[in-house]
Formats: sequence, structure tokens, C-alpha cells
Amino acid sequence: MNIAQATIEPSDRLRPAPPLPADAMSWAIFLDVDGTLLEFNDDPRAVNVSVSLLALLHALHKALGGALALVSGRELDDLDRLFDRPRWAGAGLHGLQLRRADGSFRRLNVSPEQQQRMHQATSELAATFDNVQLEDKQIAVALHCRRAPEQFDALRAAAEALIGQLPGYELQPGNMVVEFKPAGMDKGRAVVELMASAPFAGRVPVYLGDDLTDEHAFISIRPEHGIGVLVGPPRVTDASYSLPDPAAVEAWLTRVLNALLQGNPRHAEPNAGSPTRQS
Repeated sequence: MNIAQATIEPSDRLRPAPPLPADAMSWAIFLDVDGTLLEFNDDPRAVNVSVSLLALLHALHKALGGALALVSGRELDDLDRLFDRPRWAGAGLHGLQLRRADGSFRRLNVSPEQQQRMHQATSELAATFDNVQLEDKQIAVALHCRRAPEQFDALRAAAEALIGQLPGYELQPGNMVVEFKPAGMDKGRAVVELMASAPFAGRVPVYLGDDLTDEHAFISIRPEHGIGVLVGPPRVTDASYSLPDPAAVEAWLTRVLNALLQGNPRHAEPNAGSPTRQS
């Protein structure tokens, strides 16, 4: 089936593995980090990027002519630390920070008073829950509940009650996390913004993500007949394809690189009978 003709409907059915590119200039790849490229960790600063994954991403970036970007809830400085300061295009804090491929940068901010009020309120909220970890992202704060998943529903309810008292902020729930972030930006808007500039413009956007925060991006790439890939177990999603875990993501990205370098997508597929759609 032609991707442009595919009907994308949210469901929790098992979705096929994503296709491979026809040529090096056709795709722009956007990658979430935690849960997509890297396995989750209780401490977000304790994760590491393997030498093999870093080399693969550098090779993909080159093969795609620079049309590769990381799109994460982490700050851009943290992404640069993790990935050895590659200076790729990227979006941090769900798009509140954005670096284009030419190195130009834009940032959305809130007033110091709003930020201070948010920090105080979220610190007080975190203190009422055992084993909830507060991640300070300066203009945003994430409260992680991975160490005590049984408390997540109560944490989310408390966060929803609190957000109405924080003008200029909105709540972004995720996988065992609730994040208080400045309103008006999400990963989908960040991808659209990057797609408006070189070398992304005119290509088919391919977005890989695992979390609720990535659904904004899956929806945003629909008008460009983009390829949304959900990473992880089946759930209701606007993605068209799926991969089971970060190890499968790395394996698929390796096949993508082989297809780009050799100019023949068929050779790199795991088997001729796998359920994929060709672009």
C-alpha cells in the first residue's frame, strides 16, 4: 500500500514494522530518546549511549544529509552531554528549546516569577509522595514515579489539581511521569518547525517515539504523509507502525542506513514476507 493512501486510525492493534527508504533524500528522521533510543532508568542522568549507537546515528546523519534530529523532553544541553555534543538539529523540553541544522537556536521562556512559583509548588507536591523523583529542567519540572508506580494515579490527580494555579504552565503526562512545562509548545509543533527549514523541508518525516508526549508528533506528520513509529507494547496511538523496544529501533536504523548507503531498500529487510508498506 502506498503510504500516502494509508488511513491512519488510532487503535491498540499490533502494527507492522516500518518500511525502508527509497533513497537518501526522501526521509527526514526524528528520534525521541528515552524509551526509544535508550531504555528507561529510574535516574534520567544515569543512562548512557553505547559506542555502537552513537556511531550509527552519526552515520545516519551523514547519509541523510543532516536530516536527522533528536526530539526529547530533556534539555538540549543534556542531549549534547549524552550524545557527545554532536550539534545535530534537535528539540529539547518538548520543543521549548530548538536548534536547527544550521546551528540557529530559539527558546520559549516564561517570566522569572512564573518559574519561581512553579518550582515552589512542584517541590511541595513532590514532598507529599514517597519515592517520587523531581527532575529540575529550569523552566520545567518533571515528577517521576517509576520507583513507586502504584502512586502514579494519585500523583497525576494531584498535578492536575495544581496546574490550574500556575498561569503560563501546562501539564504533560508521560510514562510514569508528569511534567509541568510552559504552555504553547509540544513535540509535534517542534517537528513542524524543523520541517520548514533545510535540510528537512520537502522530505517525508519519519518519527519514532514511545510515550504520550510523542502522540503530538505522530499527529503533526499526517499532512506530509509521514511515518509514525510507536516503540514499545501495543496501545492506542496515532502511529502507523511499531517496533518493540530500543534494541529493535537500533536494528531497524541499521537496516535504514544499509538501504541508504546501498541504494536498494529490499536487500536490508529482515525477510521478504515481513508486513511493511513501501513508499
